[in-house]
Amino acid sequence: MKEYTDEYLKEIKEIIGAADTERARKELEGLHPADIAELYQNLDIDEAEFLFKLLDEETAADVIMELDEDDRLKLISHMPAEEIAKQIDHLDTDDAVDLIQQLDRDEREEILSHIDDVEQAGDIIDLLKYDEDTAGGLMGTEMIVVNENWSMPECIKQMRLQAEDMDEIYYVYVVDNEYRLRGTLPLKMMLTHPSVSKIKHIMETDPVSVNVDTPIDEVALDFEKYDLVAMPVVDSIGRLLGRITVDDVMDQVREASERDYQLASGISSDVDADDSIFAQTKARIPWLLIGIASGLLASFILGTFEEQLKVVTALALFIPIIGGTGGNVGVQASAIVVQGLANGSLDIKRFASQLGKEILIGLLNATVISGVVFAYNLITMPNDFAVTISVSVSLFLVVMFATMLGTVVPLTLEKLHINPALATGPFIQISNDIFGLIIYVQIATFFLRRLTDIAI
Repeated sequence: MKEYTDEYLKEIKEIIGAADTERARKELEGLHPADIAELYQNLDIDEAEFLFKLLDEETAADVIMELDEDDRLKLISHMPAEEIAKQIDHLDTDDAVDLIQQLDRDEREEILSHIDDVEQAGDIIDLLKYDEDTAGGLMGTEMIVVNENWSMPECIKQMRLQAEDMDEIYYVYVVDNEYRLRGTLPLKMMLTHPSVSKIKHIMETDPVSVNVDTPIDEVALDFEKYDLVAMPVVDSIGRLLGRITVDDVMDQVREASERDYQLASGISSDVDADDSIFAQTKARIPWLLIGIASGLLASFILGTFEEQLKVVTALALFIPIIGGTGGNVGVQASAIVVQGLANGSLDIKRFASQLGKEILIGLLNATVISGVVFAYNLITMPNDFAVTISVSVSLFLVVMFATMLGTVVPLTLEKLHINPALATGPFIQISNDIFGLIIYVQIATFFLRRLTDIAI
């Protein structure tokens, strides 16, 4: 992997500033498209365009796809439709769809009209119809397909013709006369059975496949489960439509993980470190404002507790423990559920069993935590039993509430087809802060009235 030092970048900028095309071509020669894309990220748009024009069409197409979405959009927005169409000629259909999806409808139509390969343009149009978060939106149409009734010589002849326009060949898919997927043809079988009468006699049947409407997260789980490098995509009656490769799945998994992490951190939209100040502020401010609102509500709740705090000031010492413990327990519970939903170890159908399991865990945690605090307060505040019992009972109830909230919320969001990662961030923290205080206020008031002579 190429490393770009400050001295190297300064030299590159000087070469571009002097418009020295020969030296610039020499610097780019032999670099991997991913390294060139990384170089572009350290240049402004005019400098990147200068270098981009020096690349051959195939390398330029690969570089475009190596760029992140924002940098890619900046670059292609300065390119005419005819030039973008030339780059698409060198891309697989799934990559071409990823590129075109970033553009508005008018730009899409203009670019598609300039693609010379009518069949490729038709495939791209077909793929654009699928939801980008499904197998159909992720698949490409480049693959080797043979008929189960072909002989081996005929099969090899057709494979050679189909392979001419392909960069990578992962599997040979076998279909019937209606183009329904029947199996795969291993390379070993082609070598050991050169004169077989029909492919269907040596093919491997029942290949792992995925329906075109399957969500991407389920596709990723299948790739992991079966250790695949590519997977065929079929329609509702089993006809072969395309294939998904593992690199495309990993890109989607990474992007989903980044979105989930940001969502759990209280960032409402997908942003990067190099996004504008306004974009980052817009993504962060919603949950910050909600946090302020919850803080004001918490201060109002404490205001109703003012008389108790004036009489028994020791109660105020435990407010941070109540809020912090509830938040931590809730985030732990929700994180386990979200992780289980993401990796497939937890099925949404097991809602009740998972809730029951978490309640038992909550009971154990609540017992230990409240017991430790009860013993500590009994030793350090032997004359304030009302405070001791109030804090311990409150902690017990807060831990139980936070455990159930952290379990129920992500499971409910998943059932409503809302990203459950929302539950692992500020939502749980804020909810537990507010309800934890309410529980503490009510429990403390109850015990102070019954165990002391204080009039409340």
